Amino acid sequence: MLSAAVRPTTRLLRFFQNTRRFQSATVTSSTVNAAEIAHFSRLSSLWWNEQGEFSLLHRMNPVRVRYIREKLLEATCEDQGEDARREMESKCAVLTGMDVLDVGCGGGLLSESLARLGARTLGIDASESNIGIASTHASADTQLSSSGNSLEYRHTSAEQLVKEPKRFDCHNPVAFLSACAQLVKPGGHLFLSTIARTPLSYFLTILAAEYVLHKVAVGTHTYSKFINPSELISFFQTYRSSPSSSSNPTDSIRIGSSASPRPWITRTYAHGLPTRSEAEVRGIVYIPWSGEWKLMPRSSTPWGAAECNYLFWVRRPLDS
Repeated sequence: MLSAAVRPTTRLLRFFQNTRRFQSATVTSSTVNAAEIAHFSRLSSLWWNEQGEFSLLHRMNPVRVRYIREKLLEATCEDQGEDARREMESKCAVLTGMDVLDVGCGGGLLSESLARLGARTLGIDASESNIGIASTHASADTQLSSSGNSLEYRHTSAEQLVKEPKRFDCHNPVAFLSACAQLVKPGGHLFLSTIARTPLSYFLTILAAEYVLHKVAVGTHTYSKFINPSELISFFQTYRSSPSSSSNPTDSIRIGSSASPRPWITRTYAHGLPTRSEAEVRGIVYIPWSGEWKLMPRSSTPWGAAECNYLFWVRRPLDS
């Protein structure tokens, strides 16, 4: 799930490990499902097989990375103007100087991609075997292993990470969303890649992908845990960051002396969608005859484009 207000100290979701080994933290959060962790742990050795169990994720990864890049460039333009956006876009490593957290990083597909774009990336996962696979794969890449602390992996959960002082510029039950939100710095970004809870998503991701086409193992998806865009929007319409979740002490003082921080989403328009400066929902559709994923245009969201897989972006207010 995706985390930047594009500042020099921005942090993104996903991190790489270099020659160090990352310490393992005990995972005790109630949002960590033991059965799910066991399922993906059994599949951990398959993460980097592009033709195997995670082939669809390999094909989706470039689309997710492009979306993150585009939103950060868009935010830079809104905050600092067109010249700043062009300067950022001209860099090969457009995420240089940003800190990214990748929650549920799996084998590190997205983490490695973000690290290559210059982000200081931290990938966390509740499966220790996933972290082992991700660390091993990253250490074999000379570009990543020679880039200092640009990529790190840790066996922990978002809830455990909240107890640490560090906060991120980028990133489903309420407890999980709240933990992710607390890890975002003021002005930072949270990205979520997830699935809507609809009849179409059940047909495509469970009935077709698991039982008919055998694209993924049976039990990979849990329909009751899918989350609709409207539920995410509703959550962030009421969620207010606490002063303690800011990484800047001066922010806490300023916030504490004023009214309660405003919610992350303050208004919506037609079809209940938020304004583009606060949050965004974009459908992502698999095209079987080309074997590629397509990011759908914003205008298609109200007309069913986000009925299955979709990307959600929201930004923490600078004054919260």
